[in-house]
Amino acid sequence: MTGEVDVSTERIASFRAAVKGIPDIAKLLTNLAEKRTTDILEIIIAGSLETDASDIHLEPQADHVRLRYRLDGVLNDVADIPSASYKYLTSRVKLISEMKLNIQTRGQDGRFTIKADNVEIEVRASVLPGPYGENIVLRILNPKNIAVGFKDLGMQPWIQEQMAKELAKPNGMIMTTGPTGSGKTTTLYAFIREVHKPGTKIITLEDPIEYHIAGIEQTQIHAESGYDFPSGLRSILRQDPDVILVGEMRDFETAHTAMNAALTGHLVFSTLHTNNAAGTIPRLIDLNIEPAIIAPAINVAMAQRLVRKVCEKCKTTAEADAATRAAIEAELALLPKGVAKPALPTPLVLPKATGCEACHNTGYKGRLGVFELILIDDTVEQLVFKKPSEVEMKQAMHAQGQITMRQDGVLKVLAGVTDFPEVERVVGET
Repeated sequence: MTGEVDVSTERIASFRAAVKGIPDIAKLLTNLAEKRTTDILEIIIAGSLETDASDIHLEPQADHVRLRYRLDGVLNDVADIPSASYKYLTSRVKLISEMKLNIQTRGQDGRFTIKADNVEIEVRASVLPGPYGENIVLRILNPKNIAVGFKDLGMQPWIQEQMAKELAKPNGMIMTTGPTGSGKTTTLYAFIREVHKPGTKIITLEDPIEYHIAGIEQTQIHAESGYDFPSGLRSILRQDPDVILVGEMRDFETAHTAMNAALTGHLVFSTLHTNNAAGTIPRLIDLNIEPAIIAPAINVAMAQRLVRKVCEKCKTTAEADAATRAAIEAELALLPKGVAKPALPTPLVLPKATGCEACHNTGYKGRLGVFELILIDDTVEQLVFKKPSEVEMKQAMHAQGQITMRQDGVLKVLAGVTDFPEVERVVGET
């Protein structure tokens, strides 16, 4: 069992009325000496829900504790909390997360559940010792944040069409790559919902289960009891699944078993930590998977990042400077044949993030993906047998007519969805 904090619908409603922006949360946290520890925690959590924060960071400093929220992937300062109040707040978080109160010299993990608007929201808690006290990070796993449909991921129309064809196949592997926080889980869940039909059995193997999906059999790794990715995947294959999701391919045994599942009539989804789509095959070869297995098993390798969308309430436009125009022209010049190259007007006017109450003065509201993929067609399959380098895979991707994540970002800038500094921040070097 996990701890539970009841945040009533009425209390959430009162915060919605009181919180219009981050400064309002800081205001609510004044006079902490007069508030109960539970009240302080509820204000912090409820404030995060009102601002759609994905994570809460509590970071002890020499003379205070810094409270920050991660909004659309970027940390924002919220308030400073007196050190005297933080000691009791730390104990409260540990208590409801079922951590050991007397351990302060090593990291601990736990979780608890809050209720808001009749929806249960899991909160993952992490405590880490530091020079001025224990750092706390609370991850808010709000189900609404992954309720993204396949058609709402932000793929270019031709990429969406290609992926729809891959999702319709009865077997093979679809790989999604990218660093932590790049949206891989949201994308995989969108894929799962897209292929979920009454006559299909879907089983997932996750570490941990981040969100629950109705009608899907989800299992969670428990390494302490011997239920790891390799053993879990072998058990799943005995459950007669049609579709399998393997949270991550970390080692040879997991990758090898998953590949064989893809070769024996199963549609398999999984993730890999690589910087781009072209790095997928070399990474699998590094795991000692034979090209003779990789080539026929994988249908498509896709990489992604998340860029923030400019806030529709306050976005403005500005003429691009010479350097920005040159950078955009360079990306458009490299677009593969078959992809329409937008004509750049003079002057080139682009979206500009500004900042308002609706976006908490960040200039951005919400995120969407930028994608690149490579299909393992006959030509690429023959290349895989030669153990290609990442450079060779990039060349094959271009020859196939695929765009890069950076090019996808530039096209979204020209479409007015995001701005160029955001694309540079997220995919500047990929």
